[in-house]
Amino acid sequence: MSKKAQKLSQCAAAIVTGAGSGIGRSFAYEIGRRGGAVVCVDIRIERAEETAAMLRSLNTHAVAYACDVGNAEQMAVLADEAEGLLGRPVTLVVNNAGVGLGGQIGEVSLEKWHWCVNVNLWGVIHGCHFFAPKLKALGYGGIINVASAAGFAAAPEMSAYNVTKAGVMALSETLSAELTGTGVKVTVLCPTVVPTNIVNDGHLPAYRSEFAKTAMTKFALTDSDAVVRKALDALDKGQMYMLPQIDGRIAWMFKRAAPRLYARSLGEAYRLVAPS
Repeated sequence: MSKKAQKLSQCAAAIVTGAGSGIGRSFAYEIGRRGGAVVCVDIRIERAEETAAMLRSLNTHAVAYACDVGNAEQMAVLADEAEGLLGRPVTLVVNNAGVGLGGQIGEVSLEKWHWCVNVNLWGVIHGCHFFAPKLKALGYGGIINVASAAGFAAAPEMSAYNVTKAGVMALSETLSAELTGTGVKVTVLCPTVVPTNIVNDGHLPAYRSEFAKTAMTKFALTDSDAVVRKALDALDKGQMYMLPQIDGRIAWMFKRAAPRLYARSLGEAYRLVAPS
């Protein structure tokens, strides 16, 4: 089958960051299920190995790789070694690694701000910076950047997280325009609530942490496997934005149709639930 006839998500040679759990693990599994090979990247090598072992049990070529996505030197090495690890050129990059951070502006320490920005935004920047030129030179491939509905919804007490995800959206839009006509497609994934480890691994105020855990277990409208399938299908169709849940699509349309009303409604709603 020619590259033009083959879907990007089929038989891909993939890099998946944050592959040790949650959405990243689901991406690795689904890419493997679609006949691909995967380098499972995670800052925690034991988690990456768990994912890789799971894929190998399904006769999928999978390699565990420890990397801090916020570290440019480590990401440069990954980009140099990726083809050798996969046995062929990379055709799909999923920039998924991310962390959660909540709290009011002025209360969240700048140290935590830097931590969040380093992983959520610089991690994606590094992935695009080092891999996009390789895909462009190949003339074929795809990049999926995992953002969040937080990138446009602007929920209070999530400023650092919101900023990083808005940045990922802007980066994806820009990269998509720059890669037009090159054979490389870009999709930005913007889910709302998906059950993952992001609350346990992140930093949220105690009074919000339990609520977030409850929301993920009781109010999630989907799971990570379904979200990933939709994202890969969107890439195959050349779809720029993927908002997999109805609540995210409603917020997206509301904000664009009536931005002033959206902002006022958000503020008034927050006044009702804000800590005294």
